[in-house]
Amino acid sequence: MNDDTVEIPVLGVREHRWSRRLILWAAVLILANVLADVVIGSPMMVLPQLLEHFDTDQAAWLNASAMLAGALWSPLLAKSSDLFGKRRILVGTLLLAGVGALICLVAPTLWIFLAGRFLQGAAFAAVFLTVALVRQICTPGVAMAVVGLVTSGSSIVGIVEPFLMKPVIDAFGYRSVFLAAALLAGVSALCVRALLPESPIRDSGRIDVLGALLLGGGLGAVLAYLSLGREFGWLSAGMVLLLTGGAAALAGWVVRTLRIDEPVIDLRALSRPILLTLLALVLAAGSFRSMLQLTGLVARVSPDQGLGYGLGEGEAIAVLLAAPNLGIVLGGVGAGWMAGRFGPALPLLVGITVGAGASFGMLAGVSAVPLAIACGTLLGVAAGAIGASGYNLATALAAPERQGTIAGLVSVVLALGSVVVNFAGGEVLKATRAPGISADGPPMSTATGVYLYIAMAAVLFVLASVPAVLLARNRTVPADAYSGAIGWREEAARRARVGHRIDRSAARGIGSARGTPAHGQQPRRSGIDHGRGGDR
Repeated sequence: MNDDTVEIPVLGVREHRWSRRLILWAAVLILANVLADVVIGSPMMVLPQLLEHFDTDQAAWLNASAMLAGALWSPLLAKSSDLFGKRRILVGTLLLAGVGALICLVAPTLWIFLAGRFLQGAAFAAVFLTVALVRQICTPGVAMAVVGLVTSGSSIVGIVEPFLMKPVIDAFGYRSVFLAAALLAGVSALCVRALLPESPIRDSGRIDVLGALLLGGGLGAVLAYLSLGREFGWLSAGMVLLLTGGAAALAGWVVRTLRIDEPVIDLRALSRPILLTLLALVLAAGSFRSMLQLTGLVARVSPDQGLGYGLGEGEAIAVLLAAPNLGIVLGGVGAGWMAGRFGPALPLLVGITVGAGASFGMLAGVSAVPLAIACGTLLGVAAGAIGASGYNLATALAAPERQGTIAGLVSVVLALGSVVVNFAGGEVLKATRAPGISADGPPMSTATGVYLYIAMAAVLFVLASVPAVLLARNRTVPADAYSGAIGWREEAARRARVGHRIDRSAARGIGSARGTPAHGQQPRRSGIDHGRGGDR
C-alpha cells in the first residue's frame, strides 16, 4: 500500500486521491464506455448500405435493435455484477458485445444480423458497470469525480468519430464499422481484465432469472413500441401485441418481486430519496435527449425554406452537432468534481437548471446559429452533469453490495425517459407538420410546432427540478455518507448517539471486530436504512 491508497475494512485497498494508477484505470473504463457509444451510434453511419445489402426497408429495427437489447440485458447483468464481481461481468459484457459484432460482420441474412445486434446490445451495460466498479475501488469523494469522468469522457470520441470513420467506411464498406467494434471490444476487455482490480464487495443470494427476463423483456417490448410505433403504426396488430406483451411482462415482474425474497430489484427497498432521484432522472433525461434530437433536426433545415426557423449553413451544422459532445464532457467532469466536495444532489440540480435555461434559449436559437451553438453546448453540459450526478447519487444511496443493481436501474431509467419524450416530441412535430412536406420525410414542423416542442422539454426540466430541489435541500447524500462500509458504520454510530433504535442484527454488525456487517447480513433490513438520510 502506498500514499495513494487507503485501507478500509472489508473493502480492502481503495484509491483515495488522484494518481497515475487511477488515471490509467479511468482511461480503461472510458475505453469500455466508448464501445457502448460505438455499438449504439456507429451503425447509423452505414444505415443506407445496410438497407441495400439486406434488401430491406426496416430502418427502424436496425436503428433501435441494440438499445432495446441493452434494456433487456441490463437487469440480468446488473444483478450478476453484485453477486460475481463488477470487473468479471464487465469483461464478459465486452466479450459478448465483441461476439455480436463478429456475427454482424459476417451475417448473410437480416435475422442473423439482428441476432448479432442483440448480443452487441450487452455493451449498453458497460456504463453502469464501470460506475459500480469505480464506487468500490475508490473512496467516495474520489469515486464521484471519476464517475463524472468515465460517464462523459467517451463523448470526446463522439466529436471525432465521424471524421475518423468516414474514410474507413468509404474504403471498406459497412463491415468496417463492425470490425472496428469487435477489435475495440477485444482490446477493452483485455485492458479491463489485466489492469483493473475486482470489486471487493459481493452480495449473497442468487439471481432471479425469471424476474430478470420478465423485467428486461417487458422494458424492451415497451421501448420497442415507443421507438417503432411511428414506423409500423401505433394500432397495427404487431405493435399492439408488442405493447400488450410488454405490459403483461412488467405486471408479472411486479407481482413476482413482491412475493419472493431475493428479487432482481427489490421494490420494497427503494427508499424515498432513491425514488426522488429516479423521478428527476427520467424527466431530465427525456428533456435533454429530446432537445438534442430537435437540435439535430433543426440543424438540417435551411432558413431559405421559410418555415420560421432553420440553421442549415454549411460548416455551422458540423459545429452545432459537435458542440453538445464537448458540453457533455465538461458537464460530466464538472459534476463529478462538485459531487466530491458538496455531494451529488447539488450538481444534479445545477445540471437541470442549466438544461432548463438552454431549452428556453433555444426558442430564439432555432433561427440564430451562434445562439444555437451556445444553447447546444449548454444542453450537453446539462446532459453530462445529470448523467454523472444521477449515477453518483443513486449508488451513494444504495447499500454497497447492491450498487451494481441500482446503477443498472439508473441506466434503464435514463433510456426510458429518452425514448418516451423523444416519441412525444416526434408526435408534436408530426401533428404540426409544415404544409408541402411529404408525410414520408423527416418530421419538419411549422415554427409553432417547434416552439411547442421546446416548451414541452423546458417544462419537463422545471418539473425535474422539484425532486432535485428536495434532494439538495435535505442534503440527502453528503460526499462521504452512505458510500461503503465506513459511511454505513458512521451513520449507524450517529443514529445510535441520537437515540435511534438499532436492532440486534445491526448491533452485532457494528460491534464486530471489523466494524462492518458480517458476511450475509443485510444492513438495509436493520434499523439503519441506506438511502433514508433524506428522511431524517
